[in-house]
Amino acid sequence: MSLTTKKNRRHERVSLPKGALIAWEYSRIRKVSFYSQLALAGLFISTPEPPSDGSFIKLFFEIPGGEVRANAFVRNAQPGKGMGVEFTTMGQESRAKLTKLIASLAKK
Repeated sequence: MSLTTKKNRRHERVSLPKGALIAWEYSRIRKVSFYSQLALAGLFISTPEPPSDGSFIKLFFEIPGGEVRANAFVRNAQPGKGMGVEFTTMGQESRAKLTKLIASLAKK
């Protein structure tokens, strides 16, 4: 795993070399994709046909410690590649699990 930062990012990103599965829903259509980068503010989902910038999606994914559910906003759709999404709402329990995971991965 590698840790990456950019000056315009509020949170550090953690790269997952093998990726992980994420279920997401947009306009009542459910899909399963891989995500390879994760931060407290959002993540990047690999998908050939992402919703357009500004779309809202629902996310469901498993991490050590349990399931994370969140709503997100598509910040950067890249047709043929995927989309960068920003979390808009997430329960306290999910946020705590995500914070703990990112902290443990950032140490490696």
